[in-house]
Amino acid sequence: MGNDKVQLFEDQPIRTAWVEDEEEWYFSVVDVVRILTEQPDTDGARNYWKVLKNRIKEEGNELVTNCNQLKMKAQDGKKRLTDVANAEQLLRIIQSIPSKKAEPFKLWLAQVGVEVSKQ
Repeated sequence: MGNDKVQLFEDQPIRTAWVEDEEEWYFSVVDVVRILTEQPDTDGARNYWKVLKNRIKEEGNELVTNCNQLKMKAQDGKKRLTDVANAEQLLRIIQSIPSKKAEPFKLWLAQVGVEVSKQ
């Protein structure tokens, strides 16, 4: 795994990691879920993602099966495995979450992709 970086969406942190072999950024799914569902803490977002992940699996969607895990810095400062998604996978997850922040987040995600391609 390459660089870990915190990206900001509306001043809220989203953990990301650059995977050199794939030349792609991965985003912490729990961080994105926390923002879109306006959860006050990570535990609420983790529970929401757990339920959503099971629902997606039951629908027969391969999206969850294809989600990777990477070690990212947790709240306690230690590196822990967390579910991550690339931009394409993240867009599919966003579609499953009713949120007024979904559209602004999609625009932000596109902008992050533009900035990354310039690096």
